[in-house]
Order: sequence, then structure tokens, then C-alpha cells
Amino acid sequence: MVFGFAIPATADEPVKQQGLVDKARVTLESFMADNNQAWLKEHLNQAKALIIVPSLLKAGFVVGGSGGSGVLIVKDHKTGQWSEPAFYTLGSGTFGLQIGAESAEIIMMVRTQKAVDKLFTSSFKLGGDTSIAVGPVGGGAKSNIVADIVSFTRSKGAYAGISLEGSVIKTKDKWNEAYYGKAVSPIDIIVKRSVSNPGSKALLTSVAKAAAGK
Repeated sequence: MVFGFAIPATADEPVKQQGLVDKARVTLESFMADNNQAWLKEHLNQAKALIIVPSLLKAGFVVGGSGGSGVLIVKDHKTGQWSEPAFYTLGSGTFGLQIGAESAEIIMMVRTQKAVDKLFTSSFKLGGDTSIAVGPVGGGAKSNIVADIVSFTRSKGAYAGISLEGSVIKTKDKWNEAYYGKAVSPIDIIVKRSVSNPGSKALLTSVAKAAAGK
């Protein structure tokens, strides 16, 4: 007789980190399935990197103001392949969420190498010498955006148009360490590509398909 036993998750297993990676994939796929995100879908192939924040909570729901966790993935300009995810936090005193909205999901399309390089620092403030703009929504949305970063936001299925100007992005070093099994920097993950985790495969597959217009 063969008995099966469930093996409990240990403290060393990156459960929370994998959960965020999985939620990032769901967020991306829901944006891609949304007819009101035509501009994002049409221009995604121009992205040098993506920051996906599945859940941004407004002030009053998190300590110290609005914030959320997300992942950064970067496209190799030579091969077109997307990097493993690096973990970050996005925080600010207020994002001006719609009245009654408790949370929002965000995708930031990074369009310049200057902005990508800024993300390799431990803390980066959106705006200033690196511009950010709210992306257009709607089936016939047309816009000649020249910003370094373009953000797309949905709040409970609505299009919040939240400005992220002045928000701060910080690396989550402990989460990166937990997910890859050793202390690594965003450069180790994204530029050197010295680590990997099979749990990111579904996310990277979805990103590659979306960038290819599939």
C-alpha cells in the first residue's frame, strides 16, 4: 500500500514571491484581453521593460501611504528575450485613486534605456529627469507619447488614470534573495542573468506572446 503525504511549505520556499509572479501574469493577461487597452497592446513590442504591480493599495489600507509590490522584467535588445523578474515596491503618499476604490492594478511600459538604467539603483523616483505619462485608454485611443515611462491603471475594472509622478520604486532585496536562493541584485538578475527560477516561465511566456501581438 502506498501512502501519499502532503509536504508543507517551508520558510525557505518563496511562496509569497511566486504568488506575486503568478498575479503579475494574470494582470498582464487581463490587460491584454481588454479592448480598452488597444494602445498598450499595439505598442507593447516597443517596450524595453515592464513593471507590473498586481495590487496597489491606497492610503488607509497600507501603513505609511499607498503602495504595492511588483516585478520588473527587461527585454534583451539583441535577442528579444525577456529577463527573469526582479522584485520591487512602488510607494507614495497618495495616488488619487477613484473615490471608493481601494486598490488598482498597474502596468508601466518602460520605453528608454535611460529609464531602465535608473531601475537598477536601489531607489528611483518617477518623474524629474525620467518622465512618466498616463497611457491612453479606449478602443480608438491615439496618442504620440514621448515619455520615458507610460503607465496604465485599472481600478476595480475601471480606468483610473492615476498619475504616478513622484512615486518611489525600491528594490525588494529580501524577496529577490528568497526567490533565487541567494543574495542577488537587479543587475545580477536582469543584465548578467546569473540566476533563474522555473516558476517564472508562465509569466515570461505570456509577456513574449503579448509583445508579439498574439
